[in-house]
Amino acid sequence: MPLRSRLSLLYITLLGGILLLFGVGVYSVVNFMLLRQLDEILIQTAADVISNTRINNWGAVSPVIQRMDINSNAVIQFWDREGQLTFMSTIIGTIQEPLDEQGLSAVEPVFRDVTFLDNIRLRVYSVPLTVNSRPVGVLQVATSLTLVDTARRDLLYIIVIFFLVSILLAAVTSFYAIGTLAEPLQAATEVAQQITRADDLSRRIPYSGSPDDEIGRLINSFNETLERLETLFSSQQRFLADVSHEFRTPLTVIKGNVDLMRRMKTLDEESLGSIEAEANRLARLVGDLLLLAQAESGKLPLNLTCVELDTLLLEVFQEMHVLAKGKVSLTIAEIDQVQVDGDRDRLKQVLINLISNAIQYTPAGGRVTLGLSKTLEVAAISVADTGPGIPEKDLPHIFDRFYRAEKSRTRSKASGFGLGLSIAYWIVDHHGGRIEVNSKEGQGTTFLIYLPLCDEHTVDDSKMNSHS
Repeated sequence: MPLRSRLSLLYITLLGGILLLFGVGVYSVVNFMLLRQLDEILIQTAADVISNTRINNWGAVSPVIQRMDINSNAVIQFWDREGQLTFMSTIIGTIQEPLDEQGLSAVEPVFRDVTFLDNIRLRVYSVPLTVNSRPVGVLQVATSLTLVDTARRDLLYIIVIFFLVSILLAAVTSFYAIGTLAEPLQAATEVAQQITRADDLSRRIPYSGSPDDEIGRLINSFNETLERLETLFSSQQRFLADVSHEFRTPLTVIKGNVDLMRRMKTLDEESLGSIEAEANRLARLVGDLLLLAQAESGKLPLNLTCVELDTLLLEVFQEMHVLAKGKVSLTIAEIDQVQVDGDRDRLKQVLINLISNAIQYTPAGGRVTLGLSKTLEVAAISVADTGPGIPEKDLPHIFDRFYRAEKSRTRSKASGFGLGLSIAYWIVDHHGGRIEVNSKEGQGTTFLIYLPLCDEHTVDDSKMNSHS
C-alpha cells in the first residue's frame, strides 16, 4: 500500500475513533439528562399522590385525586400488601396488571423501564408504602418513554450522519493534503531513479517549500548527500586516472629497457639500473597506496605511547643530513624538551616526509630550518624551506591524494607521487593534532604540526616502565 494511502487511512482511523468516542459521550449525556428529567417528574408525581392519599387502620388506600396536581400523562396504581389492585388512574385504559411486576416486591423506591402491553414503553417508579414501619402496599407511577425514545433515535441518526460526513470529508481532505506533502518525496524518488539509470550525480531535487520543515530538511540532506557523492565519485575518477598515470610511466620505462636489451641480446647496466629505479618507484607507490587504504579503512592501528619528540627530531635531523648531501643547509633553529602521546614510527614517517620534501624542492644553496616548541597544551613542530613556494590557489589541495603544484615543484624521477602529504595529514589528524601550511611564491614554505602533549599520568607510567 502506498505511503499516501497508509497515512490517509491512519488519519481517518484516528479521526473516526475520536468521533466515535465523542458520539458515544454525547449520546450517553443526553440520554442521562432526559431520563433524569423524566425521573424528577415521576418523583414529584409520586410525592403529590402520597401527600393526598389516606390510609385507614386496616391499610385501605383512599387517594383524593381531585386535590392532586399531577402530570396528565402519568399512570398511577395502588397495590395493597396482598397484591390486590386498590386504585388505578391511567390513560391507557382499564387494566388489572401491575405496571412493573418486579417493582411490587421492592423494599425501596426503584425505577425500571418496561414494555407494557407488548408495544408501550413505560418508565415506572415503584414506591413501597408503610404505616408505622408496617408495609401496607406499593405505589407505582409511570409515564410513556415515547418522547425519550424518539429523541434518542433522532440523536443517534444525527450522530451517525455527522460521523459519516466527517469521515468522508476527512478522507478527501487528508488524501489531498498528504498527496501535496508527498509530492517532494515522489520527486526525490524520481530523481534517485534517474540518477540510478543515467549515473548522473549532478542532478538535484527541486523544493519550493520551507527549508526548515521536515521535508525541507530531508530534501536538503538528500541534495547534500548527492553533492558529496558527486565529489567522491569525481575524486575516485581522478584517483584512478592518477594511479593509471603513475603506473604507466615506470611500466613504459621498464618495457622500453627490456625491449632494448632484447634487441641488443645483452645485459646493459644502465638499462638494468633504470629498470631497478622504476621498480623501486612502483614498490613505493604500491606501499603508499596500501598504507592509505589501511588508514582510510581503519585498519592502520596506532601504537600510542609517550614519545620524546625532541629526541625523535634530532634522530630524523641526523638521517636527513645524508639526503641533503651539502645541497642545502639543514639546521635546527630551536628545540625544547617535549613529550607527546603518539606512535613513534608514524610520527617519524611524518617528519621524514616533510623534511625530505623541503630538501627536494629547495634549490641548491637554500636552507631548511627545523623547530620544536611547546605551550601549555600542544607541541609545535615547524619545517621551513627557502624554496619557490606554493601558489595560493594550490594550498587548499596539497593534502589531496596525487596532488602536486606543478609550477612550484617540478616533477622529476626522484619526486614522489603526491601521497606523502595525504599520509602525513591522516597520521597527524588521528593523533588528535593538526597540520598547517604557510607559503608564498618566491618566499618559501613552512609546515606546522601541532600535537597534544603527553598526559601526566602517561608520563609517570613511562618513567616507571623505563626504570623497571
